Amino acid sequence: MDNSLILSYTTFVYFLAFMGYLAGMVMNRAALSRLGTYLSLLGFLAQTLAIILRWVESYEMGIGHAPLSNLYESLIFFSWTLMLLYLILEWRTKNRTIGTFVTPLAFLAMAYASFSPNISSQIQPLIPALKSNWLISHVITCFFGYAAFALSFGVSIMYLLKRLDTEEKDNRFLRLIPSSSILDDLNYQMIVIGFLMLTLGIITGSVWAHSAWGSYWSWDPKETWSLITWLVYASVIHTRLVKGWTGKKIAILSIVGFACVLFTYFGVNYLSGLHSYAKK
Repeated sequence: MDNSLILSYTTFVYFLAFMGYLAGMVMNRAALSRLGTYLSLLGFLAQTLAIILRWVESYEMGIGHAPLSNLYESLIFFSWTLMLLYLILEWRTKNRTIGTFVTPLAFLAMAYASFSPNISSQIQPLIPALKSNWLISHVITCFFGYAAFALSFGVSIMYLLKRLDTEEKDNRFLRLIPSSSILDDLNYQMIVIGFLMLTLGIITGSVWAHSAWGSYWSWDPKETWSLITWLVYASVIHTRLVKGWTGKKIAILSIVGFACVLFTYFGVNYLSGLHSYAKK
């Protein structure tokens, strides 16, 4: 079974899941939102199978390694971690409206990986710098952090939309979104999880860099922007704990932080540096 074909189908499944969640909110139909959940779970399971098959195939080719080594594989893994955290969040909150704002991110990541002419889906041998036991721990921690920040971004958008809900407008679409206090708490929880995972990612990356290049930190563009992203989210936690910021301010800072995540992930890949292999 071709893992790339499964991943291509998964892309459309995530799109259908988004449409189910969206239709469920717009039409206030629980059955449609429930369909979104079933499609999300189906896509997640199919994606899990494809990742395993890709891993096995790399060993059959004699270049066995975890499928985390290039931009295509990292996009697939980012989408997988995002959907894993989202499904856990949906199960925990018993609210499906969040899926309307999260599944598009998983779909776009998968679509970019599957259909961009500049990204190869071929399994490639590892370059020497990636032949390290630190690869898996570094990538996993970073991408779980990115996924948590993506959830925080989606929840922040929901919070800002919820502020538009008033008794006078009586908007049924906005009424289905959880209360502002719940969204604010969820946003902060996702930021804390993401911050802790990104911190572990930077630490494991530094140890890996020392073993690969003889230096813990070299101010590579990827390293520099990872630090900037870390500082942005550190400031969010600081202002929450010390200054008591909540609500709109935290939501806006979360959106700014996710913009930094996107630039760290995509933008710096095309700058010259030790991480330039990530654009392949």
